[in-house]
Amino acid sequence: MYTCGLTVYSHPQIGNWVAYIYSDVLTRTLILSGFDVNRVQNITDVGHLVSDDDDGEDKMEKGARAEGLTAWDVADKYIAVATEEAAKLGLLTPTKTVRATSLIPEQIEFVEGLEKKGFTYIIENEGVYFDTSKLDDYGKLAKLDIEGLQAGVRVEVNGKKNPTDFAIWKFSPKNQQRDMEWDSPWGKGFPGWHLECSVIARENLGDQLDLHTGGIDHIPVHHTNEIAQTEAFTDKHFVKYWFHNNHMKINGIKMSKSLGNSYKLQDIISKGYSLNAFKIMVLSSHYRTEGNFTWDILDAANNRYLHWQSLLNRKWQDLGKSQDQTDLIPRMVESAINDMSDALLNDLDTPSAFRILDETITDLEELDIDIKSAGSIEKLEEFLGDTLGITFNNSDLTSSQKGTIRKRQEARDNKDYLASDKLRDDLMGEGIEVKDTAGGPVWSRL
Repeated sequence: MYTCGLTVYSHPQIGNWVAYIYSDVLTRTLILSGFDVNRVQNITDVGHLVSDDDDGEDKMEKGARAEGLTAWDVADKYIAVATEEAAKLGLLTPTKTVRATSLIPEQIEFVEGLEKKGFTYIIENEGVYFDTSKLDDYGKLAKLDIEGLQAGVRVEVNGKKNPTDFAIWKFSPKNQQRDMEWDSPWGKGFPGWHLECSVIARENLGDQLDLHTGGIDHIPVHHTNEIAQTEAFTDKHFVKYWFHNNHMKINGIKMSKSLGNSYKLQDIISKGYSLNAFKIMVLSSHYRTEGNFTWDILDAANNRYLHWQSLLNRKWQDLGKSQDQTDLIPRMVESAINDMSDALLNDLDTPSAFRILDETITDLEELDIDIKSAGSIEKLEEFLGDTLGITFNNSDLTSSQKGTIRKRQEARDNKDYLASDKLRDDLMGEGIEVKDTAGGPVWSRL
């Protein structure tokens, strides 16, 4: 499995993490199904131009100029940021993560191979270009209407034979030294953005992949060109299955740094939300559908998370209420886990999995979660962590706090609501909120 990674020229925005949250659940679901997943993810630290159509400045060089650093330093800085934030999100670490700059000789050899097969031509002062007209099926992934494409639909570069042709090796500008440039048979330069993925995938996973993931924006250009150059080089079908997730908008508007309508993960944390709530918000939309971020939607996702957590917390209370459930709770949990697994195996249907969980949590709230049932609740919690990457803060209560909850319940039973309210306020002062349900008091941490 190959995952298109971040271009590390600036701080990742929340929209960048959507693709990795979905691919993380995909990986977890494959593991649930019994597969051993060998997942490689690239780090784009060179060659991604401002326009995906080989036009404009390299994003790394642009980021370096903005921060007064070298492109190498910018890459190191944001690789560290991305690694830290992926850990905060609880994402599985790829089997291998590879920087584009670590395989420059291999990328040059790949271009030489395409050149020997007659798939390339050179545009002076521009670079080595791939001739898409040499392939009968170019654009098959995006179902491109090649004949209908007019010159200039993709940014026109003087000397391009076809509007869909793309650079696989770019020449460094004359009289200008770049932070990242290498000698090559065609002159000093750097690899095109599409080249790195073909080479990193081939060097680490072979000529053919089972799965390739990325955002839908990669379909018409990046992944289309990746297919073209790889299949031209290997004469083999490149990828069996593609997994493309849709985008997330902000308040119904496309996320854009120029519009200033993007947020970082820290913005969510600073407002007191758990990143688990952000993941729930993302996964509440199917990966094929467009998501939307607003603070109200995130608030609803956070309430959903706290609702789930309140039930899971009950297994720690030990309130002394124990009755024979005739294995009802274990059977309910097992049924929910099976149904959620089926939903995930059905085109990664996370919204349906969440609906099943909501219904199960509501049903379980009507029952006593005693010591006998605790193992089943823990099994449900473990399933959510393993398959959806959603974890819960279930730190145990102290003996004193448990005692306070018991005393409060006794006060309520005796209709001494003044004492009950005071004990509730005492718990609030310790960061513990208690809610009363038909199945007994439920606590959660504030």
